[in-house]
Amino acid sequence: MAERRNQSTSIDDENPEWTAEDFARARPASEVLPTLVGAKVAAAMLRPKRGRPVSANPKAHVNLRLDPDVVAAFRATGRGWQTRLNAALKDWLKDHSPA
Repeated sequence: MAERRNQSTSIDDENPEWTAEDFARARPASEVLPTLVGAKVAAAMLRPKRGRPVSANPKAHVNLRLDPDVVAAFRATGRGWQTRLNAALKDWLKDHSPA
């Protein structure tokens, strides 16, 4: 069994543990960043970025009923089968009029 390392030997002298005084002096990033990088850049940095990027051409969400053999055949091709099914439908549209 590996011997546990004493945590006191792993203290980083260049980055010591914060004291109560350090926490009292601390300021929120929204106050500090504008003086360091400018208001415009700070606003961009502080803007929350959650989820996927917004697509310029988002896909439509539909519920579609397909024959089990069609679904099985595409699923058998592995990950990305839905994308390949979409590509097959696009390819079909090249030669067929949707009207």
